[in-house]
Amino acid sequence: MATQAAQHHLVLILARDFASRLATPVFLVDVRGTVIYFNEAAERVLGRRYIEGAGMAAEEWGTLFAPSDDDGNPVGLTDLPLAVAIRERHPDHRMMRIRSVDGTERRIEVTAFPLFAHEDECLGSIAIFWETPEDAER
Repeated sequence: MATQAAQHHLVLILARDFASRLATPVFLVDVRGTVIYFNEAAERVLGRRYIEGAGMAAEEWGTLFAPSDDDGNPVGLTDLPLAVAIRERHPDHRMMRIRSVDGTERRIEVTAFPLFAHEDECLGSIAIFWETPEDAER
């Protein structure tokens, strides 16, 4: 029996297409936080291929990469920019550390913003992130 692919709103389909064309790491989730897509640049930073992470729940990706602040304190799922963008319906930005699946710790800067189909209809959020030097300002 074939599995049925999830149907996504056109806005999310276009966001995925946009992300697939960028060399900047991009991570896209739906309004429940389920992974819709991350691009090849994100794969290199995260150490995981999209095909292995498609459909991951927020609780999984929110802990898989062990997000923490510069002092090593864990950053909970609700404080991650993607979650803030969905919950509060506005962009969020922060510097943080992650540990890729291969165990490499990386300092990254993340900007996430909600994706709206209509003024009151949030469909998910998209994060653009990049590695930052260790001596960059906090």
